[in-house]
Amino acid sequence: MANTPQARKRIRRNERRALVNTNRMSRIRTFVKKVEAAIAGGDKTAAAAALQEAQPELARGVARGVLHKNTASRKMSRLTKRVASL
Repeated sequence: MANTPQARKRIRRNERRALVNTNRMSRIRTFVKKVEAAIAGGDKTAAAAALQEAQPELARGVARGVLHKNTASRKMSRLTKRVASL
């Protein structure tokens, strides 16, 4: 268990940050799922619109440190390729 005031504070801070980061990741996943649902439905215009909304969310995840840059780039690339192939 944490014995120093600094360690106790870090535990409190880490709990708060984990909650925020969990919410961010959930939001990103929701936007990606919307794109995948539109792709599955075969609607190219809806998929393209959903992709336009998902890309800034992925970039924001990178900026906030919840996603690695290459992970976000890979996801964007794969989604873009799938939308283009419709």
